[in-house]
Amino acid sequence: MIELQAVNKRFNPGQSNECRALADIDLRLERGGITVFTGPSGSGKTTLLTLIGCLARPTSGRISLDGRLLSNLPERFLTEVRRHTFGFVFQQFNLIRGLTVLENVMLPAYPLGRPYRELTAGARALLARFGLEPKAGSKVEWLSGGEAQRTALARALINDPAVIVADEPTANLDSRLSREVLGLLDDLAAQGRTVLVSSHDPLVFEAARVRRRLELRDGRLVGDHPC
Repeated sequence: MIELQAVNKRFNPGQSNECRALADIDLRLERGGITVFTGPSGSGKTTLLTLIGCLARPTSGRISLDGRLLSNLPERFLTEVRRHTFGFVFQQFNLIRGLTVLENVMLPAYPLGRPYRELTAGARALLARFGLEPKAGSKVEWLSGGEAQRTALARALINDPAVIVADEPTANLDSRLSREVLGLLDDLAAQGRTVLVSSHDPLVFEAARVRRRLELRDGRLVGDHPC
């Protein structure tokens, strides 16, 4: 379970260009299922996901994971939590050009020191699961949008995370590929993983498989809708 208490996030605090991205967020996220964060551009969705996923720290407030306080952990311990608990799917995919599909999927696991043969086998199994095994040796810049998205999902799973954080995962996809990605996310939730998604896309936040929709506006949580 992930819990946020009175979480605030400011950029450039104390300066003339200070920006308050999140204000007084109180939130409990139970394990499992798909939760979608909605709201207009600039509402704070992406910032909130980066805080939940330990990619950034709140300016004030507390963030806990299964009762363990994360927001005051030293960076080296926070990094370990992030690597073992969270898998990330970014809006622009953030695949590394010049590397193959297989190398991109393996990349987040290198710091964990897994034996290379075991790591390669795990990455290839994920590629097979997402229908990408024939593309294993291809450079990622040669992929279609749907293939790039599936590669990003495979990479997010390489460390077997309990929580998947997906920021606008259908933003660059047509309706058919968006439904395909939704199906993949649904499969992950069915395995018991917690799937957290930000999206403007009605195909996502109106999907029957979504368990909860959280609405943000101007950095505040303004709606909590069970689905």
